[in-house]
Amino acid sequence: MRRKSRPVKVGSLTMGGDNPVVIQTMWDKALTPDLEEEKKALSRMAAMGCSLVRFAAPNQKSAEHLGRLAQETDIPLVADIHFDYRIALRCMDFPIAKIRINPGNIGEAWKTEEVIRKAADKGIPLRVGANEGSLPKELRGAENRAAAMVQAAEEQLDILEKLNFDQAVVSLKSSNVEICRTANRLFAEKYDYPLHLGVTEAGPLIPSLVKSTLALGDLLREGIGDTIRISISDSPYKEIMACRELLANLGLGTVPHVNLVSCPKCGRTTFDTHKFAEEIETSLYSIDKNLTIAVMGCVVNGPGEAQHADLGITGMGDQIALFHKGEIIRRAPLCQANEVFWEELEKLR
Repeated sequence: MRRKSRPVKVGSLTMGGDNPVVIQTMWDKALTPDLEEEKKALSRMAAMGCSLVRFAAPNQKSAEHLGRLAQETDIPLVADIHFDYRIALRCMDFPIAKIRINPGNIGEAWKTEEVIRKAADKGIPLRVGANEGSLPKELRGAENRAAAMVQAAEEQLDILEKLNFDQAVVSLKSSNVEICRTANRLFAEKYDYPLHLGVTEAGPLIPSLVKSTLALGDLLREGIGDTIRISISDSPYKEIMACRELLANLGLGTVPHVNLVSCPKCGRTTFDTHKFAEEIETSLYSIDKNLTIAVMGCVVNGPGEAQHADLGITGMGDQIALFHKGEIIRRAPLCQANEVFWEELEKLR
């Protein structure tokens, strides 16, 4: 059973309520003068299953660039604002889907009120929250860090609620798995705001996947969480892939999913499974069909152990063999592996 959170409109999507868990990531480069690079990348992210992308907007120039980009792409964009309330105000002159702020670091109360009032007028939601590493001074020494995070979020929400603003998404993030889980559970018991889940500063690929799976997986199984980002010190595409895999394996995925299975290398391997799987995996997330793809290294782990695969590829000496449901359907030289794999995959799409 999903926790019943209030629906919040974020651009063309609705977060919370009975809606699916939203996958999001964050743009990891400096914005360029030409919008074409960003537009192509956003299209690719959307095709892979990402529904929301956050951009840092540290100054007025970046706010205006982001605003122009929002006018030319269908995927909702979020502006990440710190300290300068004027940047948030400028972003809201454009079709930005959401503003990420911490009311506590905007400065004087009147500045925060200007942001909130304009967000209300424009129908733009705000994302607020508390990171364990950036708690207010009076809460930093708290023995119960999870409770302190909830209190910090409550103080920020109080600013919004005093102005009758209730279209907010809340995040409570920590780099500690247990604190992250506990803080979100405590908040979910008291409030119905949609929750953005994530482990902050989770690290490179392997540490991030372990921490994020433990924290986010448990919360999602309990029905807590309306949008997720798996923060990885790697490309946004890896983050999207990780989110897709987590949701699919929890039974929460809402789009077709390609299940990629592959074997590790060993002394029997005649086909570089590592390299081939890495070459194809990103493109597989753009396929709009439920399929199982197997990348195997030899005849031992080929059609036999992967006989459930809709399409498999395996090494056989100086050749590769392609198989469907355990039956070999094609052989080719190793140098043609990529070409013939995609030819056969096209037949299944």
